[in-house]
Amino acid sequence: MRYDIIWMIIGMGMVTYIPRMLPLAVFHRVKLPPFLQGVLKNVPYAILGALIVPGIFLLDEDPWFGVLGFVSAVVVAWFGANIIIVVLASVLVLSVYAAL
Repeated sequence: MRYDIIWMIIGMGMVTYIPRMLPLAVFHRVKLPPFLQGVLKNVPYAILGALIVPGIFLLDEDPWFGVLGFVSAVVVAWFGANIIIVVLASVLVLSVYAAL
């Protein structure tokens, strides 16, 4: 294997590892204010929403395709189904819609 590829893989590993390790190293002794803790707890949900919502409307030429999949997933998840059932329900709804 070429050394430039090995160094590139090592560099990518470091670039991935450092942002994950740095907050643990810096904040392991610092007590954050409750407001900031609440904000940081909601960041993953905000990022997930920012990734999913554009895909709902830009997934297909037909915007109803994404909306129906999203609504069916939300309805099934609302009733407490596990993730496999939620995904299967969305796939089923979209398969029926695509067949029409």
